[in-house]
Amino acid sequence: MLFKSESPFLREVGEIARFTGRFFREVVKPKQEWEEFVNQCYWVGYKSLTLVGITAFIMGLVLTIQSRPTLVEFGAASLLPSMVSVSLVREISPVITALICAGKIGSGMGAELGSMRVTEQIDAMEVSGTNPFKYLVVTRVLASTLMVPVLSSLAIAISIYGGYLGVNIRGQVSWSLYWHQAYDALSYGDFIPAFIKTFFFGFAIGIIGTYKGYTSQKGTEGVGRSATTAVIVASLLVFVIDLLAVQLMDLLGLT
Repeated sequence: MLFKSESPFLREVGEIARFTGRFFREVVKPKQEWEEFVNQCYWVGYKSLTLVGITAFIMGLVLTIQSRPTLVEFGAASLLPSMVSVSLVREISPVITALICAGKIGSGMGAELGSMRVTEQIDAMEVSGTNPFKYLVVTRVLASTLMVPVLSSLAIAISIYGGYLGVNIRGQVSWSLYWHQAYDALSYGDFIPAFIKTFFFGFAIGIIGTYKGYTSQKGTEGVGRSATTAVIVASLLVFVIDLLAVQLMDLLGLT
């Protein structure tokens, strides 16, 4: 009975693994759909920039305002720029950006490809001799893998600027002093691991979003379910990848 209750989950994991394996096989085959890839980079990256930027700015502002009273209580208010920059670079900005992308990009891919599947557009592409997997899946996964790190880097810069405004709401810190303290507390060991894991965030979001949409069934109800489950599974994978990345960095002595 236990095996039967777990079989749908195990079956889903197996299907995602097989879908991922097909992606790696297709990505190295000619001919590449560069025009569609650039188009997806525009939709994944540029169209998400406003939402990511606003969220990052508020995130840096709120983190600074909320952290200031505690640091003042311990007489460590001068450490506020350093604390904010390290927190945002190492963990907060990359993870929050990935979660935003999981909600916006993952659901969009699931709904778009799911709609194409239930309206038999993907079947029509296969009949016409076009490779729908390469055109629809490979381009979207590569675009999300590339653009999530870019969005995360921009979010870090914007959130640190939001922290600068937060510091000056209750205090008075010059522009040069704030940025000197913020960057002086950082090292390559802070930025590079955080930057690398965003590629895995983007890949996971792209794979889950396209898988849920590409394998969608049961008409319009299936499209809605594909979009919803894409967000849930992609968000969970972001946390799992982040946990594994933190453990790996700890083992390598990078924390």
